Amino acid sequence: MAKQPVSAVNTNGNVVELENSLIRQEEHIILRDVNLAVRPGEFVYLIGRVGSGKSSLMKTLYGEIPLREGDGFAVGYKLNTVKTREIPWLRRRMGIVFQDFQLLIDRNVYDNLLFVLKATGWKNKQEMDHRIREVLSVVDMVHKGYKMPHQLSGGEQQRIGIARALLNKPELILADEPTGNLDPDTSDDLMKLLHKICKDGKTVIMATHNYNLIKKFPGRTMRCQDTRLSESRQEEIDFDQLTF
Repeated sequence: MAKQPVSAVNTNGNVVELENSLIRQEEHIILRDVNLAVRPGEFVYLIGRVGSGKSSLMKTLYGEIPLREGDGFAVGYKLNTVKTREIPWLRRRMGIVFQDFQLLIDRNVYDNLLFVLKATGWKNKQEMDHRIREVLSVVDMVHKGYKMPHQLSGGEQQRIGIARALLNKPELILADEPTGNLDPDTSDDLMKLLHKICKDGKTVIMATHNYNLIKKFPGRTMRCQDTRLSESRQEEIDFDQLTF
């Protein structure tokens, strides 16, 4: 079993830090000279066109894309030296929320969450039951545990996706276009939930195309553009000129 690091932050006090990093898939360069530092409890948006590197950056943080050049750190692990056997432990310290929910359609909400706990090493039935009820309460879905995914609205399915991301008490939430398949009112409700989770102590990095959400729910904003990652102050963003 891989040894887990004690602290999720580095000596600089950051839960995520990339320094002079190159993100690439095979020979294709996605982002170059990436410098990013995220402190515990921050809410950070990633914006940019489709294919600009938002998802690739997130995949680098959770170990799906190896970091070959530069230095990287996430929730206790050095991304440029992390071993394959350590990646499941890296991911246990994160919660990942996907645009398309990715719920198992052949089992109900409770069993979806139970599956994740069992897969990540939980054994005690009483502790698993308690944790499932805890996360369902956080997302206001405690009475939906018996429902099958197809019986839920898109917003409800995404709430379950967030509950699933919270199961292992992660230090970092990565949300990749979590409102992409939702209507405006449901998106607003989901953003209120994510910001509440952030205020309760979680760090959140969220990729989005929905710039209206950034207006309504301000946060630190990083832009992927022309293979570069740069910070954008909200008052400097021309929302009318941003394209998908």
